[in-house]
Amino acid sequence: MNDLDVLTSVAGAVLGPGSHAVVDLLDVTPGVQVDAVRAADDLLPRLAHEESLANILMLAHASLRPGGVLVAAVPELDRLGELRPTAPPPRVHGDRVTVQLWDWAPDGLSYGLEVVTLVRGAAGWEISATASTRHRVLSAGEMDAALHAAGFTAVQRLAPGESGYRVPVWVAVR
Repeated sequence: MNDLDVLTSVAGAVLGPGSHAVVDLLDVTPGVQVDAVRAADDLLPRLAHEESLANILMLAHASLRPGGVLVAAVPELDRLGELRPTAPPPRVHGDRVTVQLWDWAPDGLSYGLEVVTLVRGAAGWEISATASTRHRVLSAGEMDAALHAAGFTAVQRLAPGESGYRVPVWVAVR
């Protein structure tokens, strides 16, 4: 099961049985109502760095039907700012490996993120894709406050063991 499937399963568990309209946060269309909006773990920290987190959470709230749910995976790196690690463990998916490299700001509140994807080729490992971005570190308190400020209720943080996702997952109901 891939990351988005896990988030969709969490949304389904909250919404109950039946068919549900689920969209990714960046695919939200103003005026189109859905049952669930999902966001993978690199998105909200990136939007926070771009100073657009509050606006996108309000847009997500407005796009949800009453009782609809936002499901967002958000790594909690606020305690790592002092340590400034350079990378998490690589992620291996068959013949593909994804490596992240982190470049921390001096204050530990943000970091640059370089993502390199390698694939096994005939002659060995080859770079298949790279991406660069900056993220702001979001604490659990900041996430809770941002979701409530956007109008969500019944905000809950699920630990990885509760959700089946590798980082904490926030569930917030409209």
